[in-house]
Amino acid sequence: MSDATNITFTIETFPNPAPLRPYTIMHVNSEFTSVCPITGLPDFGTITVKYVPDQTCIELKALKYYFLDFRNKGIFYEAVTNKILDDLVAVCNPLEMDVVAEWSVRGGIHSVIHASHKREK
Repeated sequence: MSDATNITFTIETFPNPAPLRPYTIMHVNSEFTSVCPITGLPDFGTITVKYVPDQTCIELKALKYYFLDFRNKGIFYEAVTNKILDDLVAVCNPLEMDVVAEWSVRGGIHSVIHASHKREK
């Protein structure tokens, strides 16, 4: 089984151009892939990241390469969703963030995993 904790690409950020105004950013990756840690077969899904930035925003090219780093990693749906949330919160410290992983049908089952973060005031 691959260890998905050693994702190697650095997620870059940039200063929020409107830090005094709460607004929502949503990024959708409809071509996300990882690998089932049991069967070794590829898993395909759509990852949606929705957040209210504080002082920094996530740079899109870096986010794309971060997602690509999962391509050959053996990781369960629940783990990948929570890892993405943890990693993105750690780099940009948003006011709020949701990560939704919607997985393609496998064996007649369609899975959707939703992880959330809301910063304490």
